[in-house]
Amino acid sequence: MRTGARPYILMLALVLGCNGSRDQLLADLQSPRPEVRALAVKKLAGQGNPDDLILFTRAAKDLASIVRAEAAVALGESQDPRVVDLLGELLEDSDEEVQGRAAMALSKVRNDKAKAYLTLQYGRRGRTTRQVIVQALKNANVPGAMAEVVAAEAKGQWDRNLLTLTEGELPERVGAAEELGKSGRPEAVNRLLPLVRDSQVILAAAAVRGLGDAGDKRAVGDIALLLDESFPELRESAIIALSKLQDPAAALRLQAVAVEKSAVSPLAIDAILSFPRTPETDTALCAVALDGAPSDALAAALAMRTRGGCPLDPIGERLARPATAASGLQAVAGLGPVAQPLLAKVTPWLNQNDATLRMLAVDAVAAVGDAAVVPQLQKLYEQEAKGLEALRSDWVTQKLPETYGAGFDPSATTSPHVAASPHDERASRHASLFERVKALNAQRAKDAGRTVVKPRVPSELFDDVEAERLVPLATLIRALGTLRAPGALELLKGYSQDSSIPLRTAALVGLTRLGAEGVAVAREGIFEPERDLQKTLAQALAESGEAGQVALLEALPKMGGEKLLVLDALAKGPGVPASASAVLQGVVKEGGPEAALAAVVLARIQAKDAVPTLIKALDETNSVARRDVLLALGTLGDVQAADVVARDLFHDLPEIRAAAATALKRMGATTHSEFLDALKSDYFRTVRDAAGAALAKGGTASEGAR
Repeated sequence: MRTGARPYILMLALVLGCNGSRDQLLADLQSPRPEVRALAVKKLAGQGNPDDLILFTRAAKDLASIVRAEAAVALGESQDPRVVDLLGELLEDSDEEVQGRAAMALSKVRNDKAKAYLTLQYGRRGRTTRQVIVQALKNANVPGAMAEVVAAEAKGQWDRNLLTLTEGELPERVGAAEELGKSGRPEAVNRLLPLVRDSQVILAAAAVRGLGDAGDKRAVGDIALLLDESFPELRESAIIALSKLQDPAAALRLQAVAVEKSAVSPLAIDAILSFPRTPETDTALCAVALDGAPSDALAAALAMRTRGGCPLDPIGERLARPATAASGLQAVAGLGPVAQPLLAKVTPWLNQNDATLRMLAVDAVAAVGDAAVVPQLQKLYEQEAKGLEALRSDWVTQKLPETYGAGFDPSATTSPHVAASPHDERASRHASLFERVKALNAQRAKDAGRTVVKPRVPSELFDDVEAERLVPLATLIRALGTLRAPGALELLKGYSQDSSIPLRTAALVGLTRLGAEGVAVAREGIFEPERDLQKTLAQALAESGEAGQVALLEALPKMGGEKLLVLDALAKGPGVPASASAVLQGVVKEGGPEAALAAVVLARIQAKDAVPTLIKALDETNSVARRDVLLALGTLGDVQAADVVARDLFHDLPEIRAAAATALKRMGATTHSEFLDALKSDYFRTVRDAAGAALAKGGTASEGAR
């Protein structure tokens, strides 16, 4: 029953009296007010008259959910076997309260048909109703109630997917292949392995993805062979599957894909990075750092920077020859300080005529971080700036106005005018409506304390200079900031307002390396309208240390949809101040996808004070951050959250059930072992594994219950 209706029904009960006349109650069943009809059903049920069963049957079809809920209770109290089918229908009602009342009513009938309805509907209902169904079966004295319905749900899913794989249409078979793989059963692997060579590429790719989810390393060899195929979808599925199977033996084959500079090369690198660290994976990453595409090589080298670096002799050999110098320089740029012994072989390339090699050398020496090269970089900067001086000279000598003239401001409200035609009148109405929407959005942002990002007003006009032509200058500006060159702060401040996005981005990133004063200037750039600039700057601020991280945290409440960029940078950065808890909790309270990243960071900084906020976030039924919130609660380890987390062991989504089980293990909770033991029969391998791991620490289910 809706909680809001209960006080009203109780008030009506007092008005009508505890023993309201039967005639009045019958009349109330025809009332236009649903709360009056619901109260009449409840009072008639209390009278226990068998002849009223027909009245409750009619009430079960009422348009109001509170009436149907009371009808379900009344039908259950009758314990008449004839009402089982009707209660089964109410168990499928669109209202969860009606579903729950129908489930408890079926538990009072206590026959096999009622039990069958409860068992069948467990796999079709949401979390709340699933909990009630288990409780209803317990009330009906069904032993191992949850284990029985979980096993029945798993059997139904297996039979359905198996039938679809063999008899369904092609799109249905594709979905069934993936779902069978998620079961992780040996039989699923046996059925999917022959399909990896199916003539239908989409079915073969689905089988490969299913084998990846199955987690059976018997499939590694067959899947690895598919990396030689020419179908991009099949190769992509194979890489994803190998990443999930976590077998370092596939590193060599993935290395070949990673260095081929194709569309799937980044996926191959991600797969190698996901493997447990072994000499084979390190060798593969070092090979990619030398021979991969520039962005792929940088990603591999950065990964090896944290692992102690790569062998330097092969890189030095590349640096000795012009034909291979580019690959050597990009490897040094990724490895950074660990490549310090190669600095003497890198600096000669700063004087090359080839602009590409020269800029790669600038990136490399900046990454190494040796200030000895600053004089050379300053000289290069002066040459580059002088070469662009003529191209960027002002052709409008006077200062440009920074406000729009009358009638030209696109954000100003147009003055009312008499439309010259019906078309003009419609255009005027649409413009007026659009202006009102903009004004309302601006007011909402202001009320919420968010900064409204506005387009930059050009302060100067330059002759057209392509962005690519400015990249060398931007590279030098960023390098001077990175190496903290003398005078770099004032120089980069000047470029921080430049009209060129590459130069402005480079200056802002360089400023983040110049201490608190530089960060104070750079932080304003986070409100720039250019999304790529925002992303690059957010990453630089997160990596610059506590001052940059605090700047990002202070900007968060003022941002709208750009919060994701900042939170992603903080999540991937080297650290987050403990003071971030309050701001991040505010993001969690707002909900949305941003709450997921905020929960991840809260867990990372062990913000124990965030536990109540995270618990409250679980009240939102359809939260996209639910999985991350559960895992965060587990990481924070507060056992007081165990009961709330355990509710999601009944969730209809397997990833949520698995996250709840994992969270319970992390917090060391041992009071929900009956439910965890039941999930060991779940259809999905990830849920079974998580439940088994959660039980392993506390021993058997019975031991955990004690």
